[in-house]
Amino acid sequence: MLGVGWPLMAGSALAAGVLSVAAALSLGLVLVGGAAVTAQRAAGAADAAALAAADTASGAIAVDGDPCAVAARVASASGGTLTRCVVEGFVATVQVEAAYAGLAAVSRARAGPPDGR
Repeated sequence: MLGVGWPLMAGSALAAGVLSVAAALSLGLVLVGGAAVTAQRAAGAADAAALAAADTASGAIAVDGDPCAVAARVASASGGTLTRCVVEGFVATVQVEAAYAGLAAVSRARAGPPDGR
């Protein structure tokens, strides 16, 4: 009788091991996917913030306030935090940070008229 149950227990242990590995891989993929989404969100927020700052500096949009303050509001609305903003003439360069699972995704963007104009 003892020899009859052992093959079943070996199969159960193998199935449990396979499920554990599959669960760990799935969790890893979820974390990597979330980090990728956060990086794209930071990039989009940086692009939008740079465009807002450049448009404010050039007068293309009528907004009261500093171009960097406008960029900070746009970055915040896009789910990021403006960490750096430099406006030289009509060219704005910004850095935006977004957090995911304790890690920071940082993105930089520049907006303004084409070079030489």
